Amino acid sequence: MNQLRPAETPSAGDVGTLLREWRDAQRLSQIALAVDADISPRHLSFIETGKSQASREVVDRLAAALNMPLRDHNLLLKAAGYAPAYRESRIDGPELAQVKRAIDCILAQQEPYPAFVMNRHWDILWANEAAARVNADVMQGRSPKHANMIRQFFDPDGLRPAVENWNEIAQDLLRHLQVLVASNPADEVARQLLAEVLQYPGVPAAWRRRVANAAPASMMTTVLRGRAGTFRFFSTITTFGTPWDVTVDDLHIESCFPVDQETETLCRSLASESQR
Repeated sequence: MNQLRPAETPSAGDVGTLLREWRDAQRLSQIALAVDADISPRHLSFIETGKSQASREVVDRLAAALNMPLRDHNLLLKAAGYAPAYRESRIDGPELAQVKRAIDCILAQQEPYPAFVMNRHWDILWANEAAARVNADVMQGRSPKHANMIRQFFDPDGLRPAVENWNEIAQDLLRHLQVLVASNPADEVARQLLAEVLQYPGVPAAWRRRVANAAPASMMTTVLRGRAGTFRFFSTITTFGTPWDVTVDDLHIESCFPVDQETETLCRSLASESQR
């Protein structure tokens, strides 16, 4: 299993700039945000221009009204001159031992089908044995070049040649990344990742333009061509409810399920072979 790497922290900036960026990203007027946060539009205007200092309570209400992830909520507090409200623990540390046990249980229960634990930038932190088996089969025995799911799908030297419906999957991944960039203006890591994947060979120039309010498919199927046969998976995403730790808030678990009997048989066959 891959070990958790410390997440890169976006620069905080000043509180007024951050609020304007988040408000603009969500297309909220000052009046709309002020109403949601239960403060006066005049007070919000003064906070954004630096004429007024926001209290900690007001900063918390603004972060909640903007649906900020815990990491960005902390950045807003720091920019306003306050201590962060949420800790950031190592996932393999004692503070999150129960969370790690839950993750291990989910990964084990998903066998013989793949499951991945990723952070909000799609860095693969852990994966179950089924994921390793399927990956080895579709990669023709080559070692993964990247520990990031999006890079692995976009890089011609990665998983991309094995993805039969690459255009469909790549556009869906790109849409999610563009949404993250648009809704998290302080996230430089996401911005750099977006710029990088758009530079890979064969990525159409038209994909640089974000399609606003694009409707996702009701269920996306990933089709992977391997040595043993063709795998067809759909995925579910698991997140942790009401987290109070930045690390936990950033995590999601992608579990892959077979679309057809052929895929189910292939996965069980790979599992059996690995036990011989």
